[in-house]
Amino acid sequence: MKASIRRKYGSTNQIRVENIEKPIQIGNEILIKVYATTVNRTDCAILTAQPFIMRFILGLFRPRKIILGTDFAGEVVSIGENVKSFKVNDKVFGFNDTGLESQAEYITSTEENLFPIPENINYKQAAASLEGAHYAYTFIHKVNIQSGQRILINGATGGIGSALLQFVKQYDVKITATCNSKNIKLIKSLGADKIYDYTKEDFTSDEDSYDFIFDAVGKSTFGKCKPLLKEKGIYISSELGPYSQNLFYAFTTSVLNNKKVIFPLPYSTQKTIPYIMELLIKEKFEPVIDRVYLLEEIALAYKYVLSGEKTGNVIIKVSNLR
Repeated sequence: MKASIRRKYGSTNQIRVENIEKPIQIGNEILIKVYATTVNRTDCAILTAQPFIMRFILGLFRPRKIILGTDFAGEVVSIGENVKSFKVNDKVFGFNDTGLESQAEYITSTEENLFPIPENINYKQAAASLEGAHYAYTFIHKVNIQSGQRILINGATGGIGSALLQFVKQYDVKITATCNSKNIKLIKSLGADKIYDYTKEDFTSDEDSYDFIFDAVGKSTFGKCKPLLKEKGIYISSELGPYSQNLFYAFTTSVLNNKKVIFPLPYSTQKTIPYIMELLIKEKFEPVIDRVYLLEEIALAYKYVLSGEKTGNVIIKVSNLR
């Protein structure tokens, strides 16, 4: 089978698409044919081992898993003898932030890490509904959002931000979002009430005040955003921040400040993906898809995602989509 391989941490130059042995299903595993996956920020962190803390999870000097990929949407090919939740030909998807080796034509998984794809969703949409939405769930469930509150989302066009904007829109709140010029129409359609074009203006000069500031791209800081927060306002970033300061602030501001930082340690996919599935079924969440690449073009896809210019999700077409 074909798979996206890298044997050392580094740039996109390390990525090769190679022919390797198809995985063998053993015990109670499930063999899955992968139709679509994404290249996302988590994948890029796994490729580069940045931030450095990733090495303690992935392997200090070399990656323990050489096949890339954290999410997938595909079809069950065969199942172990004691598998009860799935059957052959079922459409399934899944995500794991430490890697699933899913940028390949086939993977194996245990049933607790798989979820049925809603009937109204195709493989591309399913793959695009995972990584960013998983982290977006964490943002909104670390706080208590109430009707009438004001929320600012920095970076509303990314995989996390575009999902977060749609999740937050379910509440009766006022939403300010930042994006670039080309995506203003998109962000407005997803539910933003007020938009800052970050190519022309600085949202931190805003005169409004907010109950929550969600930095979905990690490109601002608590220091810059603090003046915009109301009393008891909360700042959450998707990144550690310069010098990993958001971890420090999460401890100190909880006791020393009436405006605080919460670090969004993610929830289990057993919580996040069922929530995402429910919104997909109810058509209250539509994942944003930017581009589609073939598996053979995956190094180009990584280069594009690493450029920071993507909108929503970048899809890898692994097999012919049905």
